[in-house]
Amino acid sequence: MNELLTAAVSPVNIIPTLLLVFIFMYWLTVIVGVIDLDALDIDLDVEGGEPAVDADGHVSVEWLNSVLLFFNLGQVPFMVFLTFLVVPLWVISVMGNYYLGNTSFILGLLLLIPNLLISLFIAKLLTTPLVKVFSALDKESKEKMEGKICTLLTSASNQKIGQARIDTPGSPILLNVMTYEGISMDSGEDGMVIERDPQKNIYFIEPFIK
Repeated sequence: MNELLTAAVSPVNIIPTLLLVFIFMYWLTVIVGVIDLDALDIDLDVEGGEPAVDADGHVSVEWLNSVLLFFNLGQVPFMVFLTFLVVPLWVISVMGNYYLGNTSFILGLLLLIPNLLISLFIAKLLTTPLVKVFSALDKESKEKMEGKICTLLTSASNQKIGQARIDTPGSPILLNVMTYEGISMDSGEDGMVIERDPQKNIYFIEPFIK
């Protein structure tokens, strides 16, 4: 136990250890009721990120939205995802540096890059079953979305399912959306929810002009 503690606080592992301590303190405060579960949750609005400009001059970050969705970010609370990311990151860092015999802080930083990539895929694997759980928790509120205004996070058409966000006083609600025939919408555009397909859990939207 002492050997593990020494390895955890060593310079090569100090960054993953600090992240793990942060996660532990967060869940401890949630358990004792000091803060709510979504107190540190993040609205993953990536429109403020590094933009990409298409041939028509339109700014798009749809590729980043697709990456976030691939890793289940926005479909499970951010702090839940971060927990499943940090724990394997810490385990891989401690074990990797131990078996490599690494005592160099610089090398430890470099090893964090592949460790982070591996941990991202582990987090995706572990959070995938939770997507349905959190989707079910939002089911009641999502059933009454008709008439609400949403913002497209990814493009959508009558042939392609996109994702849209509805802002609420609490955490934003994410919907799988499609448009009607002959209509296509790009990320960043506003739409109005018209109806829901209960079998596919898809919402049909139309462009909303302010």
